[in-house]
Amino acid sequence: MTTTPQHIAVIDIGKTNAKLALVNLDTLTEAAVVTRPNVVQAGPPWPHYDVDGHWAFLLEALAKFHSDYRVDAISVTTHGACAALLAPDGSLAAPILDYEHEYPADIVAAYDAIKPDFAQTGSPRMFGGLNIGAQLHYQFATVPALRDRTAQIVTYPQFWGHRLTGVSATDVTSLGCHSDLWNLHTGTFSDLPGALGILDKIASVRAPSDILGPLLPEIAEATGLAPNTPVCVGIHDSNASLYPHIISRNKPACVVSTGTWVIAMSLTGDEAAAVPPLDPTRDTLINVNAHGQAVPSARFMGGREYEIIQKGQPYMPTQQETAAVLERSLMLLPSVETGTGPFQGRTMHWNDIEPPKGSGERSVALSFYLALMTGTCLDLINGVGPILVEGPFARNAEFLAMLNATTGRSVCASEAATGTSIGAALLFSRADQRPAVVAPAEMVEPNRDFSNYAERWKAAVQLPL
Repeated sequence: MTTTPQHIAVIDIGKTNAKLALVNLDTLTEAAVVTRPNVVQAGPPWPHYDVDGHWAFLLEALAKFHSDYRVDAISVTTHGACAALLAPDGSLAAPILDYEHEYPADIVAAYDAIKPDFAQTGSPRMFGGLNIGAQLHYQFATVPALRDRTAQIVTYPQFWGHRLTGVSATDVTSLGCHSDLWNLHTGTFSDLPGALGILDKIASVRAPSDILGPLLPEIAEATGLAPNTPVCVGIHDSNASLYPHIISRNKPACVVSTGTWVIAMSLTGDEAAAVPPLDPTRDTLINVNAHGQAVPSARFMGGREYEIIQKGQPYMPTQQETAAVLERSLMLLPSVETGTGPFQGRTMHWNDIEPPKGSGERSVALSFYLALMTGTCLDLINGVGPILVEGPFARNAEFLAMLNATTGRSVCASEAATGTSIGAALLFSRADQRPAVVAPAEMVEPNRDFSNYAERWKAAVQLPL
């Protein structure tokens, strides 16, 4: 296209929900958002994603958005730890494996024997298939004929791009997202694709902002979109949250992307800055951003933990309930999800009588827990500068206040309902655009009671104060 498109339809496939958002690139606002649950199918041959259900949902929503607003371009962002195996005719050679599926001990041991070192990839060993390499190894070990049926391997954003355009690719942010497949020092594949015998099957690596192609004629006809509607290569969702900041900031800051996963990422403001020492046993890792640069990161399943504790009963606490939690030092201690995060292997518990489900005190203590876990992640990556919160936790006043108290740093919250969608849409922006997507957070003003609470929580989990 010769001009910058205005309305970008963003396909945003998260672990919890599949979404389509329409982003106005001039105002960086979302004109419309529709969602459907991302329910994992049981199998066979293994638990997998309902891509056909998502596809029907997306086509219908694209047609509606185009009818109501006009769609000028399409961007794609998805959760990481996911790859699709394509047959020679472009169809799926096998269902797309759910990354939470756990493998037999003998397969895990065999993979560990060939997994590249953390020093090469920045990828710690994670449970289930959170390393894409582990997924591929499991699939080929379980169904040996699958390797020969697989003509190409694409990462998940590009699976949807392939369905839209017929063009296959991978992108550097998805390959650099704890996949074990990428050497972050050389910007090329690690030793693993060769060990798996798939080096010639991985689709070409493209920059997320490259144009993958125009729509296939049948997609244009089904949705009413113009046949020349461009589709970009696409991006890993945490890196989509990061993208507005790497193109608009030149000073150190940290971005906290929230959703099913809470991912803390450090921006040094200096492309040549050294990556700090990281402890892979505490779910730290090195992501690769849209410019191919290393991003020290740490994470935990904060959104999942929120759902487990709240059990679908959100509650807006009063100031009195917040004060009561602070006064009692009512605490939730890690970890709700024991297989991820900075306190793996520990089992969550309350330090006092568990507050009733649906109560304000339970909501406040949970928000504080999530903030303190986030603060721990920021400490582990030596983050400095202001903290920029993206996603649903950006609307949680108690979370923001405790994050400010535990870090002693400025906390800002994105105005956008879905930070990933704004970042993915900005892949179509001009180089001279400087987005202003962060507004001052509206938060409970933290006082010394918040800081004292944070110190007591850190002592309870035996962290340095």
